[in-house]
Amino acid sequence: MRLGVLDIGSNCAQLQVVDASPGAPPLPALAVKEPTRLAELIEADGSLSEEGVHRAVEAVDATLAAARRHCVEQLFLFATSAIRDATNRDEILDRIEHRTGVRPQYLTGEDEARLTYVAAHRWYGWSAGRILLFDIGGGSLEIALGRDAEPDLTLSLPLGAGRLTRQFLLDDPPSRRQVKDMQRHVRDMLREVADRLRWEGAPSRAVGTSKTFKQLARLAGAAPQRKGPFVRRTLRQDALDHWIPRLADLRAAERARLRGVSASRARQILAGAIVAKATMSALDIREVDICPWALREGIMLHHLASLQVHEETLPLETIKAVNPSRDAAVLRPVPDRLNA
Repeated sequence: MRLGVLDIGSNCAQLQVVDASPGAPPLPALAVKEPTRLAELIEADGSLSEEGVHRAVEAVDATLAAARRHCVEQLFLFATSAIRDATNRDEILDRIEHRTGVRPQYLTGEDEARLTYVAAHRWYGWSAGRILLFDIGGGSLEIALGRDAEPDLTLSLPLGAGRLTRQFLLDDPPSRRQVKDMQRHVRDMLREVADRLRWEGAPSRAVGTSKTFKQLARLAGAAPQRKGPFVRRTLRQDALDHWIPRLADLRAAERARLRGVSASRARQILAGAIVAKATMSALDIREVDICPWALREGIMLHHLASLQVHEETLPLETIKAVNPSRDAAVLRPVPDRLNA
């Protein structure tokens, strides 16, 4: 079937279309982005401005038209923190529904962390061991930890790159005081979370998802996107130590000319780098692997798993050992209590 996921984020409304079937990986068919830059349009009272609402409506309308043109059979439409946390959230959803005929859902931060973890766990497989996942969005930082198909722990903190840029990095470029105030705020927010995660023990693999991590990794020398998803990409903490002061000295327009940094994220890439560095430092993580799958893939995989039908194709009979010895075990069938 042809599946689509459309998420309305802080920077853009992004439609991802895949051809998928239960038990198989979702194969990319189409990607469409419509800029929104909602993080720039949050008012002092926490509402999204009229211009922001208009951008969201227009972006959803355009991407839905693309989904219809490409014959998407099932579409998942949801809003992330920029709309979820807005004080006029219901009005925004009403306006989108009135214009397009569909009403977006919104996920909690913990749901986003869980579904992103599902995608990363599926990408790396069981051999990855215990995964510690970080996802820096426009409005929030999601963290998940686990070894199995579902995470043991999920957290969501209001440490998104767009949110922090709006709160602290007011000048372009920001002053040293603004940068230091933001760094202190992020460290304070992470302190209690770090204690909780350390209690769980060291992970086998640390993973970064989201566009912020991908652009930071590219800035630090990782392979470009054209090399494909199977090239290993990483981001080291010492690379962030190098780049944070450089980014802080540049205007947004100058950052946009750097390798891997898009114009739409140039203003907030410094905040993203500071959050990434502080998180890795607080949890003693020197390096993260950059996972090409994230929230959208997690939603698709979750849906496909719900469709999968398990059929018994082999006539297997359950048996158990009776009086086992070192050399052999006598086996007998377990009684079928339903038919006894």
